[in-house]
Amino acid sequence: TYAAVISACAKGGQWQKALELFDDMQHRGLAPTVIAYSAAISACDRAGQWQKALELFEDATTRRSLEPDVVLFNATISACGS
Repeated sequence: TYAAVISACAKGGQWQKALELFDDMQHRGLAPTVIAYSAAISACDRAGQWQKALELFEDATTRRSLEPDVVLFNATISACGS
């Protein structure tokens, strides 16, 4: 899945590639899940990109109306602490 690949990129320090894949997923007409958002936000965390992490969180919870789970909240909080 996209979420798994995004997560693998994030863990491997390839945060820009992770976000490229996240964007590619949407361009292909696939709606990101909470899991995909969490993975993308974790990539931002590893790169110190807290502003982008907040942008993604807002997109997930407002534009996509996804119900955040504990993983999404934790990823976002962690990114803001970076």
